Amino acid sequence: MLVGTGSDVGKSVLCTALCRIFLQDGHHPAPFKAQNMALNSFATPDGREIGRAQAVQAEACRLAPHTDMNPVLLKPNSEHTTQVVLNGRPIGNRSAYEYFRREGRDELRHAVQEAFDRLRNQYNPIVMEGAGSVSELNLRNTDLVNMPMASYADADVLLVADIDRGGVFASCYGSVMLQTPDDRKRIKGIIVNKFRGNLHLFDEGRRMLEQICGVPVLGVVPMLDGLAIDEEDSVALEQKRHSWVEGKVNIAVVLLRHISNYTDFDTLERDERANLFYTIHPDDVERADIVILPGTKSTLDDLYHLRRCGMAQAVIHAHKCGRAVVGICGGFQMLGQSICDPDGVEGTIAELPGLGLLDIHTVLTAEKTTRQVTFEWNGSTCSGYEIHQGVSDAQTMVVEKEGVIGTYVHGFLDNPAVIEWLLNKIPHTQSAFKGIPANPQEFKEKEYDRLADHVRHHVNIPKLYEIMSHD
Repeated sequence: MLVGTGSDVGKSVLCTALCRIFLQDGHHPAPFKAQNMALNSFATPDGREIGRAQAVQAEACRLAPHTDMNPVLLKPNSEHTTQVVLNGRPIGNRSAYEYFRREGRDELRHAVQEAFDRLRNQYNPIVMEGAGSVSELNLRNTDLVNMPMASYADADVLLVADIDRGGVFASCYGSVMLQTPDDRKRIKGIIVNKFRGNLHLFDEGRRMLEQICGVPVLGVVPMLDGLAIDEEDSVALEQKRHSWVEGKVNIAVVLLRHISNYTDFDTLERDERANLFYTIHPDDVERADIVILPGTKSTLDDLYHLRRCGMAQAVIHAHKCGRAVVGICGGFQMLGQSICDPDGVEGTIAELPGLGLLDIHTVLTAEKTTRQVTFEWNGSTCSGYEIHQGVSDAQTMVVEKEGVIGTYVHGFLDNPAVIEWLLNKIPHTQSAFKGIPANPQEFKEKEYDRLADHVRHHVNIPKLYEIMSHD
């Protein structure tokens, strides 16, 4: 198990690397994270929902994603409530207080342990991932995902620290020393992640860290520039809020407050013909060549906010000026004539008019649609997946009208045929750019191998195998 000194220290990416390394070495690994909190999710082949990070890790293992890899998924609705997804199906909304109280935890604990046992009976090794900080003392008695899960699995634990944010000595020492004596014994190594500069400058620091923590440092992993591995949450979006670039197709993604599945745009972002950025400014939207409304966990709340801040009017104006507008999932719903929530699925807003760019009406429903799909586009068979609450009266999987495209399909823009059509067939970009992007799956495979090579070079993998094989 990889646990962290805090959130966003790189646990997910390092787990992905280990999944691919173990696969390369002839083993049959599988990922596992008992509980994940993220709005980036993925539909499994059997139509269930798990965190995107575990789907990526499964892909690194060359496995189909399964709910046993992430039995509990928390999808925040707001600052105060979250949707709880158990074994791929929503079981209701909970406040933080309701979710983390001790009552009812045994049922969830039993479910995650059963999921782990099913995986353990099929694969070896299991690459487990913790969540957030491993030393949240106030949550220890209700914790499902960190050291209690490691104890149940009898897992060896590696502590991951982010040196780029500073405080690596204090965070590592505190994370180790705040454990119970039994849990402290489980921590067999430290990985210092996100290093910048000359590695030899940390040689003395490495020895000092081992001395104060009493745990070997298995590796110091430098930043890997340009790594195109899907992110787990929206922290990475702060680095993508650049703006206009001359000579490229400028694509503005509206940065919704409850944005979800923004990995929908990773393939398009990597296309050298495009400059894709996230924005909250109406001026950026009106200048862009293509405007995208992404998915959201709270469609009505985000639509209400877009109207208040002027972004809704900017999208409509961009369309009138001949810009292409694309809506994915919740963004698709916003492009229609109306959105109704008669049962209060999302909250207190019962109905809002949409932007009126597509002839659809949407009714939000408690039942969630999760499925993998295929569709035809411009003579090619394409694929993706749906995760949404709500039914729209669209007659086709992809709706197109006068330069406006809407669909429930996540991964719509991962398909080369769609990207080519969007960049070359929209009137204002026609004939301006040539060439077909690389096959997305082949690109991902190369990225997993590049990540594995990087981690293998900087982490003592033979020592890790020694730790794992020790009784």
